[in-house]
Amino acid sequence: MGALRVAVWSTGTLGRHAITGIDLNPALELVGVWVSDPAKDGRDAGDLAGLGRDLGVVASTDRDTVLAAKPDCVVYCALTDDRVLEAIDDLVGLLEAGVNVVASGPVILLYPNPSLPESFWQRIADAGERGGASLHVNGIDPGWANDIFPLQLTSLSQRIDLVRVMEIADYSTYLQPMTMGEMFGFGRPVDSDAIMWQPGILSMAWGPVVRQLAAGLGLTLDEPLLQTIDRRAATEEVRTVNGTIDEGMMAAVRFEVIGTVDGMPRIVVEHVTRTHPDQVPEWPKPADGDGSYRIEITGEPNMTVEFSHLGGHGDH
Repeated sequence: MGALRVAVWSTGTLGRHAITGIDLNPALELVGVWVSDPAKDGRDAGDLAGLGRDLGVVASTDRDTVLAAKPDCVVYCALTDDRVLEAIDDLVGLLEAGVNVVASGPVILLYPNPSLPESFWQRIADAGERGGASLHVNGIDPGWANDIFPLQLTSLSQRIDLVRVMEIADYSTYLQPMTMGEMFGFGRPVDSDAIMWQPGILSMAWGPVVRQLAAGLGLTLDEPLLQTIDRRAATEEVRTVNGTIDEGMMAAVRFEVIGTVDGMPRIVVEHVTRTHPDQVPEWPKPADGDGSYRIEITGEPNMTVEFSHLGGHGDH
């Protein structure tokens, strides 16, 4: 059996890593790259990934050109935070074309969510059936660090009372202006109506993680899921890669999405997000560096695992 033929969909921060990873894996062959930016059309994939050498695969803004290379799988790396429905249309189209897809979003597809109608999920399943193709959506958070990793850890448990999964991170180096501004509301008034804090949005984004953990543990959760939000203002000017956050504007947030059983919290997804490591010192801090994922399992035994990740240049 030859190498798996793979195409990369979008070449932003994640897509560049995907190209690099495919190039390094002899079991995979890069056969196509789709880009949305006309300025990237016709450029070599190695150039777009910053490899310093050509890979002999030219990027295209034309969907059909990429599919004509007959990929077995597409690695879908497009930003989906502000284009959920458009991204689902993309995924459905790829499945109907008979192409398997591994995707980093939309995160609502991580695990079925009862807040969405059955017809929503059926459309995707039907597309896969028609094309004879599969879809796997997973990331690091939502995704691996707060669903698969914790479930692996619970295999050591005799009794589980509460599972808390946390991301604790400084987002000042996270270059995503739309996500940081419009989604989170950083740099805006603390009480602004940013997308993330609208009713039901947190449960839609991180609810699939809570529900997947519950399914893995055999729990039937109360409905609806609960949430807490604590937004804090900058006490002084903060400089980030996305711009400056003025004193008095939102600069940190701590939130929870909570799954309860008979009114008792059993699964909690928590985020502690700062734009400077010194902000809100009473909140949890990473044990090492500027970012980590933490799993806390209360029961028999009590367990805590912290996963830190630093690139060679020191950035989490």
